[in-house]
Formats: sequence, C-alpha cells, structure tokens
Amino acid sequence: MESFKTIAVFNYQHETVVLKHLLEQEGIPYFFENEMTLSVVPFYTTALGGIKLKVHPNDFEQVQEILDNLNNPLKIV
Repeated sequence: MESFKTIAVFNYQHETVVLKHLLEQEGIPYFFENEMTLSVVPFYTTALGGIKLKVHPNDFEQVQEILDNLNNPLKIV
C-alpha cells in the first residue's frame, strides 16, 4: 500500500459510502486515509486534509471514471 496514491479527498465520511461499494464491486483495492480518525473527531477534517481515497496508480483511470460517473447530475426521463 506504500505505492498507493491519493486520487480524491472527501470532507465527510458519508460521502464515501457509495464509492466504497462501487470500488469493491469492481474489485479495485483501495483505502481511505484518516477515515477512522475523522469518524471519531469529524471537526479535525481540515487539519488532517480530509479523507483521502488512495488507490494503486494502475487503477487511476478506472477509478477516475467511477468518480466522474458519480458526479454526473441525476437525469430523470
């Protein structure tokens, strides 16, 4: 996990729930730095730099696509 790099930063733990599910579904190894600390003391988020999503550089493109799909606005047909 030393070679894992930050691809996204979140301010609140609830922002990571759906993303965790999607990454596990795709079988992409990941971890969230500062997740446990900020679940106990959420007001430290600015001091610690937020919850950092770390993935292996080989998975950056696939994870970026997942992140982009999450940021698309909901379209009701």
